[in-house]
Amino acid sequence: MQDDAHGTRAVLACAPSMTATDSTTEGASKGAPRVEAGPRAGSSSLARWLEAESRSRRLLIGCGIYVTCAVVFAALAGPQRLTQHTQYNHYAHLADAWLHGRQDLAHGPPPYAQNNDFAEYKGKTYISFPPFPAVLMLPFVKLAGSPENFRDGQFVVWLAALAPAFLWLVLEKLRRTGRSARTEWQNAVLSLIFAFGSVYFFTAVEGTVWFAALVVGTSLSALYVLWALDAEQPVLAGLALGLTYLTRPSILLLAPLFALEALRVSSGPVDGADVGPVLRTIGMGRHVRLGALARRYALFAAPILLAFAVVAWTNWTRYGRASPLYFDHEFLTVGWHARMLRWGLFGYHFLAKNLGVCLTSLPWLPPKGDTAAFSAPFKINEHGLALWFTTPLYLWLLWPKGLENDRERQWLYAAVAISAALPAALDLFYQNPGWRQFGYRFSNDYAVLLFVLLAIGGRPMRGLFAAAAAWGIAWNVFGAATFDKAQFDRFYFRDGSQTVVYQPD
Repeated sequence: MQDDAHGTRAVLACAPSMTATDSTTEGASKGAPRVEAGPRAGSSSLARWLEAESRSRRLLIGCGIYVTCAVVFAALAGPQRLTQHTQYNHYAHLADAWLHGRQDLAHGPPPYAQNNDFAEYKGKTYISFPPFPAVLMLPFVKLAGSPENFRDGQFVVWLAALAPAFLWLVLEKLRRTGRSARTEWQNAVLSLIFAFGSVYFFTAVEGTVWFAALVVGTSLSALYVLWALDAEQPVLAGLALGLTYLTRPSILLLAPLFALEALRVSSGPVDGADVGPVLRTIGMGRHVRLGALARRYALFAAPILLAFAVVAWTNWTRYGRASPLYFDHEFLTVGWHARMLRWGLFGYHFLAKNLGVCLTSLPWLPPKGDTAAFSAPFKINEHGLALWFTTPLYLWLLWPKGLENDRERQWLYAAVAISAALPAALDLFYQNPGWRQFGYRFSNDYAVLLFVLLAIGGRPMRGLFAAAAAWGIAWNVFGAATFDKAQFDRFYFRDGSQTVVYQPD
């Protein structure tokens, strides 16, 4: 079993970002062994790079996925996104504030942003969004000289192509360790379906502050899963999760995946026989190597605690409260500020509406005999379409196949499902369902794990599965091509009050 750092670093060489690895440590899965093929004497250079099971092969395929996604994302984003700064370039302004030695915006919100989603506190204007995307932009804002000279939309497009490439590495790791029966080709297809057949597609081409956070958070969540499987890289897994907390705080709730994987690999056999991880860990605490488990947990927690410290320091220097929890949105100067004061940022009050959007929102059809009023064959409410409508493949998660006699895969399927369910639940209690959006964009917080479940679940990728994938790609191509583009406004219904969810009678 070998380190996969070289292949991952080479994927990252195709774009500016962080590094990744999926090396194996003590107690890794006992599935199919990893075979790292070396170059054969006398073979051509290309043949050596394409050796089966080699790091270089994963490198080339990963880079191919990155380049394919980057080209398509850039094409759908359009010239304006690539050549100008976006209207909501909040992260660029936060980076510029840091470059001038301050946390607030010296001159307040820029006029072109229409005071949209800025926090006001004691006469100062702050960017309320968690700051890590601004860290990535900071050197480029410095080189550009001002936020307006920095093409933040283009920067986000190049970043967006990383998540599908990272997902490819995750799926290949599952295959090579015997916990996924998917082939190499199927893993590449799943990575591309994620890129083009889920709401990640329209998210990737937007570039504005809300979508930039989702793009960065999704890439980090993929790296986290890569390093959390087999609890192989506790520090790096913790670092990735800590950085997601500084990007999309709800993604922190993916932590159970590492916790459960660390518990599994730190457990010994029962009565001298390897009976699988479930019996080894449930009610069998005396067989857990507590020292190894504690070490893994400590290494994993350290970067996350550092992220908490950063948040506490930021809140103290801004608002005089040393809280490690985000609360900047409480100070947003927005039309629905009153509802946040009354019900909070999260609460049961918002659950019904959010569930309605996530599960039941569909395209609106013209009223009978009044097609001219629509000026389009259908309209999409900008609360977004239901998650199963934009990506019907998620329905396959309810019927996994081939897990009955495989305890390793049962354990992993449960661990991943639990980890995905936690941020999904938290998002459903948030004070809005993601308005404005083509589809339920908050699903990006856990979409990588849903595709991991599709890989582990083992349903054949043919027939109905292929039809569902094609449906998802068709709708998400439409969303990426039309959402937030003036020439296609006729397809969308926008209600600034955010109170209209379903088509009126």
